Amino acid sequence: MTMPPRPPPIASHAIGVDLGGTKIEAIVLAPDGNTRWRHRVATPAGDYAATVAAVAALVRRAESELGLAPCTVGVGAPGTPTTEGLIKNANSTCLNGQPLAADLGLALRRPVRVANDANCLALSEATDGAAAGAPVTFAAILGTGVGAGITVHGRLLTGPNGLAGEWGHNPLPWARLDEHPGPPCFCGKRGCIETWLSGPGLARDHLAHTAQSWTAEQIAERASLGDDACEATLQRYVGRLARALAHVINLLDPDVIVLGGGVSRLDRLVREVPGRWGEHVFCGGSTETVRTRLVRSLHSDSSGVRGAAWLWRDAATPSSVASGRT
Repeated sequence: MTMPPRPPPIASHAIGVDLGGTKIEAIVLAPDGNTRWRHRVATPAGDYAATVAAVAALVRRAESELGLAPCTVGVGAPGTPTTEGLIKNANSTCLNGQPLAADLGLALRRPVRVANDANCLALSEATDGAAAGAPVTFAAILGTGVGAGITVHGRLLTGPNGLAGEWGHNPLPWARLDEHPGPPCFCGKRGCIETWLSGPGLARDHLAHTAQSWTAEQIAERASLGDDACEATLQRYVGRLARALAHVINLLDPDVIVLGGGVSRLDRLVREVPGRWGEHVFCGGSTETVRTRLVRSLHSDSSGVRGAAWLWRDAATPSSVASGRT
């Protein structure tokens, strides 16, 4: 197996924070990219002020236990920072409308960078992960929610509205009659890709077809043991993911698509989806094989938090930055 190249060194230790709906994880990367410290705590669900305090406490703890001077801090969060520094489109709704970077900057008395968590996944995997060296990478999170990030030559692409990669809140493409209008989404619409391809979406689809309330993990386990109903649920999921990624290939034509998040642990996705997306990729009738590679994230659960730490290494990263008062 060919190992990915080491990333360019950072000037000093860097702290990354992955702010999730259920847990907050912090990591300290040494200048050579190796992990020196990591810890996670539960997210104070629905409590914005407590969330800010928890992130700040993790950063201080990391620096104290390692005896470090104040480090750069990058945070991957659900949603997208606006040009005014306010979070929008987060499924952790207590963050929406809040100046997360500014408040963390005040709490830590230094500038803090905040970027979309899927963008952090993309940056991590394009830097020293499964897509290292790829000209164009599309990295998708399949977890409690669904989102994606895009890198071009190792740098994040966000766009003037900060929406590049907001794949999860587009309609499921080539939807069948029995997929209309689709499940309701927290964004106010119905049938978003997130409602079908998230872990809860997979469980909801199984419940609708079988009246069995099982998690995505339980469905996968039972399918491996020969449960026909669970196998049918996973086949529907694979087909929907193939359609959704074919749409990405038609729009972006990335060199590599990286899958992250809890649902990406299903081995069949990397194995089966490329065999089913070809019928939807626009090849003009050609029988030529789609050249885009589908891979699972190299850093797995660490991708988002590592990408957050890399935010300060990428000088071109458009993210929300706020200076803390001194």
